[in-house]
Amino acid sequence: MFSRTSALLLHRTLWLLFVVQALASVAVEPPWPYWAGWLPAIAAGGLGLALSVTARRRIAAQPRETVEVAPPVAGRWSALNSPADRTPSHGTHQYGQTYAIDIVEEDEKRPRPAFAWLWPLVRGNRHFPAFDAPLLAVAEATVVHAEDGQRDHLSRNSLPALVYLMLIESSVRALAGPRRVTGNHLVLDLGDGTYAMYAHLRRGSLAVRAGDRVVAGQELARCGNSGNSTEPHVHFQLMDGPDPATARGIPFTWHGVGVPANGETFTAPGYAAA
Repeated sequence: MFSRTSALLLHRTLWLLFVVQALASVAVEPPWPYWAGWLPAIAAGGLGLALSVTARRRIAAQPRETVEVAPPVAGRWSALNSPADRTPSHGTHQYGQTYAIDIVEEDEKRPRPAFAWLWPLVRGNRHFPAFDAPLLAVAEATVVHAEDGQRDHLSRNSLPALVYLMLIESSVRALAGPRRVTGNHLVLDLGDGTYAMYAHLRRGSLAVRAGDRVVAGQELARCGNSGNSTEPHVHFQLMDGPDPATARGIPFTWHGVGVPANGETFTAPGYAAA
């Protein structure tokens, strides 16, 4: 049986084949007609559409109830790409992101740098309050995956840098697979077929490893800017499996907060681990 994992691998392979032959054709004349060079891209586009339709049908056919968990952070934060405004919140069901949310820390004494139309092109991560903020376990759980070896890159919060991210960097990361998209990340098994994923962790910040048992409020890692990220922020989602490549998203709500809408600022009280 042709599994979803196999289909995703074929999808990336077709795109990679198209990119490689397109680059090679700049230097040498390919032994096939010009139109034939587009066949891998056409096939990849068709397969991607089929995967998207299949994901939507799976979610509609087997909807999951909303799961209430604690917030993954403490303090004052704002929401971006929230499922309170639309689903899929990030424009795709891929990687279990249907109900994912991005949040950025707000600090009145050290506000986030505004989006720049031209300059500065990039900024260091220390300019953003979210960088190095502690990430907390949202429930009692078991760590099933944890990695923090990828670098934290500079911000992409200017127009030229954002164009570069969308047109080049994101495409390269997608071809490399979900690890390069999520960057450093960890996955918790909350039980009852529910898993929590935290993405874009700071390099070298993990306080836990696979197999560890954690309690709600326990520090797991620190917020970073690894993977497909414009600035230091927390990407959080619930899903029905430990592998984001094949999992479906699960709707969530946070104790005392709910699901903040895009641009909404909220305060997560935080608490000591038991």
